[in-house]
Amino acid sequence: MSKNLVIVESPAKAKTIEKFLGNDYRVMSSFGHIRDLAEKGIGIDFENNYQPQYIVTSDKKKVVSELKKASKEAEMIWLASDEDREGEAIAWHLYEELKLKKDNTKRIVFHEITKEAILHAIETPREIDIHLVDAQQARRVLDRIVGFELSPVLWRKVRPSLSAGRVQSVAVRLIVEREREINQFIPESSYKVNAIFKSIDIKGQPVELKTELQQRFSNKTEALAFLEKCKNSGFTIDSIVTKPAKKSPAPPFTTSTLQQEAARKLGFSVAQTMQVAQRLYEAGKITYMRTDSVNLSDLAINTSKAEITSMAGQKYVHTRRFNTKTKGAQEAHEAIRPSYINVHTVEGTTQEKKLYELIWKRTIASQMADAELEKTSIYINISDSPYQFIASGEVIVFDGFLKVYLESTDDESDAENESLLPAMKSGEKLIPGEIVAQQRFTQKPARYSEASLVRKLEELGIGRPSTYAPTISTIQNRTYVEKGDRQADKRDYNVLKLIGDKITDKIKTENTGAEKSKLFPTDIGIVVNDFLTEYFPEILSFDFTANVEKEFDHIADGKTQWTKSIDKFYKKFHPIVEDTMKNSERQVGERILGVDPVSGRQLSVKIGKFGPLAQIGTAEEEEKPVFASLRRDQSIESITLEDALELFKLPRQLGELEEKVMTVAIGRFGPYIRHDGSFYSLPKTDDPMEITAERAVEIIEAKREEEKNRLICSLGENGEIQVLNGRFGPYFTCEKVNYKIPKGIDPATLTFEKCRELMAAQPDAGAKKKGFGRKTTAAKKTTAAKKTTKAKK
Repeated sequence: MSKNLVIVESPAKAKTIEKFLGNDYRVMSSFGHIRDLAEKGIGIDFENNYQPQYIVTSDKKKVVSELKKASKEAEMIWLASDEDREGEAIAWHLYEELKLKKDNTKRIVFHEITKEAILHAIETPREIDIHLVDAQQARRVLDRIVGFELSPVLWRKVRPSLSAGRVQSVAVRLIVEREREINQFIPESSYKVNAIFKSIDIKGQPVELKTELQQRFSNKTEALAFLEKCKNSGFTIDSIVTKPAKKSPAPPFTTSTLQQEAARKLGFSVAQTMQVAQRLYEAGKITYMRTDSVNLSDLAINTSKAEITSMAGQKYVHTRRFNTKTKGAQEAHEAIRPSYINVHTVEGTTQEKKLYELIWKRTIASQMADAELEKTSIYINISDSPYQFIASGEVIVFDGFLKVYLESTDDESDAENESLLPAMKSGEKLIPGEIVAQQRFTQKPARYSEASLVRKLEELGIGRPSTYAPTISTIQNRTYVEKGDRQADKRDYNVLKLIGDKITDKIKTENTGAEKSKLFPTDIGIVVNDFLTEYFPEILSFDFTANVEKEFDHIADGKTQWTKSIDKFYKKFHPIVEDTMKNSERQVGERILGVDPVSGRQLSVKIGKFGPLAQIGTAEEEEKPVFASLRRDQSIESITLEDALELFKLPRQLGELEEKVMTVAIGRFGPYIRHDGSFYSLPKTDDPMEITAERAVEIIEAKREEEKNRLICSLGENGEIQVLNGRFGPYFTCEKVNYKIPKGIDPATLTFEKCRELMAAQPDAGAKKKGFGRKTTAAKKTTAAKKTTKAKK
């Protein structure tokens, strides 16, 4: 029996730590939080100073039972959850639920899982920091109150089954506002002038010099006039300016900068980055991955110095201490770095290898010398003109940290590639090869990617390292925001070219506006945002959300009592909820587009029960309105009258198959084909307005083939049990309830009796079918909200 019990929150972390400790230590995992606010009701006792009502979640009862037994047998218990607020709260919940005693319970923290760090933590234990626990409790309680009170308002005033959150709603607001900026953006054109000059360099070799005019012309007339003038102009080098320049390395990674750089360099989503980083941390390969600090320990700096010297030489070493600029930085005390700097690569999945390499390079580069550059600009005069052409270039004199790593930016595609210029001299006359005036357009604001949204949230002081990934996942899971691509649009532009004394004038076409993995607000996300912004402006305020984070920081520092913060917020917030429920109008995001030319009735778009739709007529008219669902790529914000009228051409008949009519239409879940009582979804690449009968037959036959291969066998006299191939492997279904098939069992060999045994072993499989669905949850929240209101009154 082990004398010591170490409890961590992750089995992978437990496995790594166990390797560093002897037989006197047993390491067990709590598998995250063991307690949470009660699901029944709001889970907060308003009559008892907002005390949380915690329960052990059903999936953790067995874990808690095992931990209780192990803790009673151990002489000393070490609570070793992560060092941030969430980890502190996990330790506190374990202490409370396991009924541990102060004299044989110690709290240990570490920001890397190495033998040295674990042993040092055991040598320097501390007590649970109740202020950190209170800050986490305050966040949990506040978010539960906001979600629980706002959601019923949305059900009644917008659409059933909606939900709202404090930080998530602000993130949606940012995306909606950016989308409106884009929709309202009107591009302005100007003419950019470039020229290629020919000359002989100082070595007598023919060279070309690529230049750009300092001035841009606002219209075609001005650009033409300039080119006309250039026909008879002389071009002379006025001056050559060479300046030294330096580039410094970026600081080591914080959570947000790692998420941003992994998105740019590796194409990882924010959630994916955190999952991979979590695995690397728990395997002891990197330091703690939820941090807003850029600090490196003395040990890390010294080992980096030794590694750089060995790898590149002493001249590449330049140790630095970076200062954390993030407001309220508090999570961990060191940046994300490799646990062992001398380990350049690690074993693991391809994703783990790539992310580790990125972290290693960034850490090493941060302690390397600046890159030394030489920037050269050649200024070219135009006779009888106040303007100048400029040629710019740069050369790397000493690569410094660039030998290892260069930080990416979101605008790399627009960056100019400067190169080394030929050796020229002042006063030299140049011969123009061609001078081109090309029409360019101002760029619309860029939509947010997951990484750029994280950066914006951090700039505004909204959220913390532990909340960025869950926030972005939540707004997508709630379908308020979609991540997707947009194809480029075609755009004409004008090119004026002067060669010799002849000017050509051509119209060319370019692709513009292509988007990849960007965040787009959905119609329901826009309507919910507008409703919350109108009736709850403070909750949607960037300053309010940032100030709440500061309030949590004050609680964590012991400067503010958490219950007083909650009380101050709730007494102001709750009356607004009640007033909005009584006095606000139902919001459907209705937008009137015009009049249907056939019927002469009003045509509008709005949010319906099953999503955005177009409507001919109004409820007040004697004749019933006619409805048509919008397509996936259409929005009530931007759809035109012409596009909406096209929708009413559906459903349309495509032809017959097996003497039954095929009809294409748009439904709740998008475009589909209906044939003989069955429905077949259209792939995203097929347009319901253009699909042919031949293509419809292909889709139907492909789906039939898929269904045929899906069924493995039917069991029972009436085939009540079906064994199927599913997305995640074989399973079987009975009475609309799905059951897992354990590994090692060939699904083709299952019998009716064996399926019955497996069903008996999976009593929770039908839980959602038996009353834990969305409507039941909604009803619970409504009832709880009413009880809360009565209690406060």
